[in-house]
Formats: sequence, structure tokens, C-alpha cells
Amino acid sequence: MGSPVRVLAEATPATRDRYVDLLRVASLAAVVLGHWLMAAVTPDGVGNLLAVVPALQPLTWLLQVMPVFFFVGGFAHALSYRSLLRKRPEGSTDSVYAAFLRARLQRLLRPTMVFVLVWGAAALLIQLLGGGGGLTGVTLRLVTQPLWFIGIYLAMVAFTPPLLRLHERYGWGAFAGLAGAAAAVDVLRFAAGVPYVEFLNFAFVWLAVHQLGFLRADGRLGVGPALPDLRRPALLAGGGLVGAVALVAFGPYPLSMVGMPGEKVSNMAPPTLALLCHGLWLVGAVELLRAPAARLLARPRAWRTVVAANGVAMTAFLWHLTAMLGVYGAMLALDVPLPEPATAAWWAQTPLRLAFAAALTAVLVAAFRTFERPTAPATPPATPPATATATAPGTGSAPLAALGATLCLLGVLGLSMVGFAGLLEGRTALLIAVPVSAPAAVAATLCGWLLVERAGRAGRARGAR
Repeated sequence: MGSPVRVLAEATPATRDRYVDLLRVASLAAVVLGHWLMAAVTPDGVGNLLAVVPALQPLTWLLQVMPVFFFVGGFAHALSYRSLLRKRPEGSTDSVYAAFLRARLQRLLRPTMVFVLVWGAAALLIQLLGGGGGLTGVTLRLVTQPLWFIGIYLAMVAFTPPLLRLHERYGWGAFAGLAGAAAAVDVLRFAAGVPYVEFLNFAFVWLAVHQLGFLRADGRLGVGPALPDLRRPALLAGGGLVGAVALVAFGPYPLSMVGMPGEKVSNMAPPTLALLCHGLWLVGAVELLRAPAARLLARPRAWRTVVAANGVAMTAFLWHLTAMLGVYGAMLALDVPLPEPATAAWWAQTPLRLAFAAALTAVLVAAFRTFERPTAPATPPATPPATATATAPGTGSAPLAALGATLCLLGVLGLSMVGFAGLLEGRTALLIAVPVSAPAAVAATLCGWLLVERAGRAGRARGAR
């Protein structure tokens, strides 16, 4: 009997696109490494290395790889939803939608809610004991910031069925519509000064990147497993890079593809047309590397590594800031000198800090990895033709699931903004125009998840009847 990773790796069907799994792991790993490198911690607080050394900001054009993760998400969501539809050919899409949401959110929210509840309890205890100042207070604000990515991903899952139908009808036209809407938002924002319109690009920019995953799922990016045609990905990469460079050089867009402290315009929050172009060039670039990567992944050891990493990738992402700030906290507690960021001494110390952060992340992954493992499959059972009318759209599971996903989205985004600092003082943050507190955000996420679970199970029960 081999190890679970070896068994999973050897059971991989020949039809599986292993490169997608590699992209998922590699994109999250790049984000983690970027966060560890950008943190400029001193006894006075936490800064951003890119603000200390602006000449390093072009590196964000390589390390800002969240578009790749969302692109991979579109590919996976298209395959997953279509698989559920095929397994329920005679039923309605109502219970299929609920089952799809439940399956995708379960793998995402189980480790996320454990992270939130553990940190929430720790934050409350710290503040009840009179702590919460210095680096501890900064940590309580920062550890939840990466949750914005979870919130955006939740929205992508929820919008997959309608956007997949648009894709199946219009193909590249559906992507062009979303990209055009993102451009129109920036025109209204920068040329006409329309207030709040920029927040629409949280949807348009990221869903446009997500739509590229649908195109890849249908083989419409031009790269096939047998006879790759590199013209389309090359055009995508070249056009996206030229567009991003032009927008940054001649438009109101900053050079950095991540948010910078104190900047008037950010390419990330909310996303801009420049970030969309950046996403296009990244997607084209990774597609150009598909053939050599496939040869690498055909090797058993390389594929086992990817399988193992995929099983803990979300847990590692959730806890990597905790590990990094824990390393800095230990250094301060032990009176280890913290050199000024970007000095020779600081760079010399960097490999050691990264090694300790990686080791502590591994410990946290070992403690919490079990919550990332999927539970029982949520595939809706086949429905005989005679009962199809009893499960027609609108019977309740899909609207309930959509409401639950919306609450999860708002709760996770709210928590990413407000953090766990100031719990006893009732600290809030604005989510667009609504003040949100940490307890309210956690409650909304939990309620939303329960609604999705209930809707998914109800849809299965109706299908069985």
C-alpha cells in the first residue's frame, strides 16, 4: 500500500490536464513568496518594500499572478459544472446549481472558516487580556487581508453558470463584452469623474480573466495537447503586455500591479484596465509554456509533488502571513536585530527569514490540512423523466444557494478589510459604502455557508424523490 499522494498520483486519468494543477500551485506559491518578500518589518511597524525601493515595482509584473489563479478557476469551474449537468440529464438546473455551489464552496470555506474562527478566538483573548498593541495589533489587522481573494473567487463560482451560458453562445464575444465594460468603467472613473463606478471593476476585470478559463476549457486559446498552435497565446501575451505598458506609460495607472500605501490610484483595489491587460499577458505567457511543462509533469516524481502541494495549497495560503509575522514577532521577542529594509544587512538576513517562515507555515499546514480535504461528493442524483417537472427551476434550492453565496462573499470581503483589531471597541471598515465589523462579517459568512449547505442537500433530496 503506497502513500495517499502516490495512490492519487498513480490514479490520475490520462485525460487530466496536469498543467492546470501546476498553475494553481505555482500561482499561490508566487503570491506567498511575494508577500514574504514585500514585508518590511521594523520595531516601529510593518511597511512595504516596494515603497522603500520603488525601483523594485516592475517585479510585480512577474509576482502578481492572481490573474493566473482566476484563469485556472474558470477552467475548473466549467469542467465541474458541465460534469454535474451530464450526470443529471433529465433533471433541472436548479438542484445542479445548488450542488455545484456546495461542492466548490465546501473545499474553499472549510479551511477558511477554521482560519477565521481560530484567529477570531485568539484576537478576542488577546484584547481581553489587554494586548493588541505594536506588532500584535498590526498582525490582527493584516492576517485577514488575503481573504479578499477568497471573496472574489466566491463570486466567480456563483456566476459560473450564467457566464458559462454566455460563453457557449458568444465565445470570445462574452470575454470582449466584459473587457469592454472594464474599459468603460475606467473611462467613467478617470475622464468623467463618476463616483463609486470603479468598484464595478471588481466584477468586470476578474470575471473577464475567469472567462478566459472557459475558452481554454473548450480549446479556444489555440493550444492543444497534440498539435499546439502558439499564435493565439503569443498574440494574447504580446497584446496584453503592450497594452499594459501603454496604459502605465500614458495613462493614469501606476507602475505597480499590487496596491501601494498612500497611492491615489491602485491597479488592484479596485482593479483597472491596466491590471486586465497584465492578466492577458500572463495568461498568454503561461499557455506558451504548456508543452514543456506537460513533458515535465509526465515524470512520476514531478507529478506527485504537484498532487501533494495541491492538497494543502489553500491551507498554506491562508496561514502564510501568520507564519511570516510569527517569525518577526519571535525575532523581536528574542531581541534579534531587524536591519533597515533594503539595506545590505536586511538582504543578507532575508534567506533565513524565508526559511523560518516556510518551516512555520509547514507546521501550521500539518495542524490544519485536514480541513482542506473534501467531504462526500455533492453530485446530484439522476432524476427519472417522470419527476422532472417536480424539480423545475425556481423550486427553491438555487435562489437559496445564491443568497448563501452572496452572504459569504460580503462576509469574507468585509473581514478582509476590517481585520480582528479593535474587537472590543467595535471597529468597522467600509465595504463600498456600508460599515462592517468583524463579528458581523463572520456571522454573514457562517450564515451564508449554512444556506449553501442546506440548498445543496435540499436539491439532492428533491432529485432523489
